[in-house]
Amino acid sequence: MKKPSPYLTFAGAIPFVACALLLAINIDSLPYLGTTTDVLSIYGLVIASFMAGAQWGNHLSLADNNRWAIILPLVSNLIAIGLWLGFLTLSAIGFIWLLILGFASMLIIDYGLNRACIITQDYFKVRTYVTAIVVASLIMTAVQL
Repeated sequence: MKKPSPYLTFAGAIPFVACALLLAINIDSLPYLGTTTDVLSIYGLVIASFMAGAQWGNHLSLADNNRWAIILPLVSNLIAIGLWLGFLTLSAIGFIWLLILGFASMLIIDYGLNRACIITQDYFKVRTYVTAIVVASLIMTAVQL
């Protein structure tokens, strides 16, 4: 049986696309959930934090002398905390742009992890496609705000 992770990864992009499309048709609020921008921002913060945590977890099995064993815990924490502080202090549009930067940065890190054979080519390929979908959705949102 094939692992469900690629399917779940693609499914995780659905709320980004849905919120961008809802904003495009001027649906600014979702019943019981709040403003569409807040829903997108909070979901983006959760997913980005999850992704940073996954990168942090990659360092646990590495030898102490592997450069990624030092880089991953530092950079992943910096990204997660930076996004959290951005969520607390920035305007909605400012935070959306910060999310774009965060997801792009994590893809660059995954590129390095793939080159170092820490993550598989298949995983990196899925991450590349999904990051493109997420970043495109966030850009679509940002230009509408």
